[in-house]
Amino acid sequence: MKAFVAGHEAVTAHDLAELSLGLDVELFAGSPGESRRDRRVRQAVAREALADLHEAGESDELTAGVAALARSLLRGRATGCRKAVA
Repeated sequence: MKAFVAGHEAVTAHDLAELSLGLDVELFAGSPGESRRDRRVRQAVAREALADLHEAGESDELTAGVAALARSLLRGRATGCRKAVA
């Protein structure tokens, strides 16, 4: 079965999360083999994005859920999600 979000095909779970939730999973979870420097930079950007998500989530329940998922990915606690989107 194919999944489409806003006219775009979601081939992987990563695609589905990005297209349907607007969540850049790689930004929060990282990618295999990234250098320490790249990881620090990515995490700094992810923390800024997470702060924006938290602020927007104060008045939007869906965004609050996306923020919770992003926070788990950033902390490395959403391993099931990380495996699902790999």
